Amino acid sequence: MNFLNNQNVLITGGTGTFGHEITKFLLKNTKVKKLVVFSRDENKQFEMSKEFNLDKRIRFFIGDVRDQNRLMTAFRDIDYVIHAAAMKHVPASEYNPIECIKTNVNGSECIITAAIERKVKKVIALSTDKACNPVNLYGATKLCSEKLFINANQYSNFTRFSVVRYGNVIGSRGSVIPHFKKLVDQKKVLPLTSKEMTRFFIPIKDAIKFVLKSLDRSKGGEVFIPKMNSINILGLIRLLSSKAKVNIVGIRPGEKMHESLFSIDESRIVNEDKNSFIIYSDNLLFKKKYGKKLKKALEYTSSSSSVLNIKKIKFFLEKYLKESKIKF
Repeated sequence: MNFLNNQNVLITGGTGTFGHEITKFLLKNTKVKKLVVFSRDENKQFEMSKEFNLDKRIRFFIGDVRDQNRLMTAFRDIDYVIHAAAMKHVPASEYNPIECIKTNVNGSECIITAAIERKVKKVIALSTDKACNPVNLYGATKLCSEKLFINANQYSNFTRFSVVRYGNVIGSRGSVIPHFKKLVDQKKVLPLTSKEMTRFFIPIKDAIKFVLKSLDRSKGGEVFIPKMNSINILGLIRLLSSKAKVNIVGIRPGEKMHESLFSIDESRIVNEDKNSFIIYSDNLLFKKKYGKKLKKALEYTSSSSSVLNIKKIKFFLEKYLKESKIKF
């Protein structure tokens, strides 16, 4: 993490699960000069300020990624931006489509413009597996956001833009795990879309390290994808409680049975190294590419037998519950 020494870093959506955890990680493990938490939730900022009040490197900015002028103020003297702000809730996005577009698409445009104008060195934007072959508005807006950030490299001779795309973060605010655990403890019936449904999962600390490593490695224009484990959701429920009762409720609006981190069509422009896949856009020229080109076309999906790994997910789940002081 030496590349962050004496640098100014800003995190959009800094009071969310990822933003909060990466703030703690950066303050503990790096020598950043200044760390700016940018979000529109003043109550969470107040709570975070009490937690980190002894560290003089941290700053709190109330603001919305839709607000170009506020971003211009916040980005002054910033070297690196980690863009984690987004409207993420799938059903809420289906019901409030314009709000989702304003935050995830228009907000991305505002981030790009402010970063170029303020001569930020690098921006890395967080995306989701739902951006691959999207069937819901959230996924569609995140795909649009990815395209905006990748192609922004054509408009800047200084600022470099890249993307990280991954699946569900274990224990995040939007994760099913805290919700399921609460229902298990209350001995209630757990709603399940389908017995066949699968999802990718990654521990929060692994997600943070991958994002920061990708930020360091990025040359501009890459979509970095970590190699992840997945699990059948029914299997996840059985890990939480072997006796839990399940009610099959059917697929909700905008939901997929399985998620993909890259499609067969995208695999044509994917390189692979030890711990990740990297998508290289056809629109950009790359002087250097990490890893080697895939030997054959394939889809990186959560239902694949090569990534379904209940033992790994059990290990991560037990560790998360222990660290969160949740009885298991």
